[in-house]
Amino acid sequence: MNIKNALKVQALEWTGVSLKVLDQRALPEQIMFDEYSDVTGVAEAIVSMRVRGAPAIGIAAAYGVVLSVMRHYSNSEGNWKNKVQNDIQKLAKSRPTAVNLFWALAKMQELLDQTTNNPIPVFKQAAIQIHADDIKANQIMGELGADLLGEQQAVMTHCNAGALATGGYGTALGVIRSAYKRGLNKIYAGETRPWLQGARLTVWELAQDNIPATLIADSAAAWLMKSGQLDWIIVGADRIAANGDVANKIGTYSLAVLAKQHAIKVMVVAPVSTIDFAIESGDDIKIEQRNQNELLAACYINDGSVVSAWNPVFDVTPASLITAIVTEKGVVLQPVENGVKHLQ
Repeated sequence: MNIKNALKVQALEWTGVSLKVLDQRALPEQIMFDEYSDVTGVAEAIVSMRVRGAPAIGIAAAYGVVLSVMRHYSNSEGNWKNKVQNDIQKLAKSRPTAVNLFWALAKMQELLDQTTNNPIPVFKQAAIQIHADDIKANQIMGELGADLLGEQQAVMTHCNAGALATGGYGTALGVIRSAYKRGLNKIYAGETRPWLQGARLTVWELAQDNIPATLIADSAAAWLMKSGQLDWIIVGADRIAANGDVANKIGTYSLAVLAKQHAIKVMVVAPVSTIDFAIESGDDIKIEQRNQNELLAACYINDGSVVSAWNPVFDVTPASLITAIVTEKGVVLQPVENGVKHLQ
């Protein structure tokens, strides 16, 4: 698959010697790419949320390992594997919740354990394959999710689970893209505070493909549901437990609770690499806490202020509130009944 031609919007571009990252903090006002040639730069791009979204983070980390191998092996260092191992650990510390990060790093670690001679082409091909496989999985999930929607015509998404958050095409937005081609005619996007991924990224991304979307304030979701104008909530995931509990962007849990009240269905769309089969439930998922300064006005950011902020990045939606989990290996209906272990 030609990654560059898969979609207009691309969060990551591998040049063969460096990784170009679309700085998603600058969107939609500016389209800016930062170019990285070492692990430190890639890790910082993940920490700073220049690159975000669980699948995209995993892909970026895989390319980061390639850059590490290129640097240390090319310098003819006898202990190049130890140096690459240290770089893998640096990447692993960049974000704690997105399981795709650790899945991709585990793949690259396997190669590191096996490879002896001329490793650079092997590592390059492995990262490129992870990238291409993600796009293919997104397209499969898009069609499966569109099948599930059928004739229902109004959906809402939260955060950004599109091409910007993946290798291309998207998970939740992949379903929306596929359904739009079949006649889906109403797409709502929540603004997604505090980083406004819905307002800055989702509606911008859809506009690049000439797909109309309606932006709403997060606090308007309940009233939209009450109006009867919504059929499905469609979201991505950063980690899924074996029982079907789902960690996703903060605010997903509240949408699922509201959906239950208003008899609206909830679809989670994510590749199998997002499933952490080692944890039984969402209680075991570590929820990342980001700096309170992302919420506080500048006047409160000083040692003497009595004002503080609580800033969890994700929440966990129990499987009991989820109608379906869509993966490239198939659709799990009512995951509360059987979980997702059979997809392993």
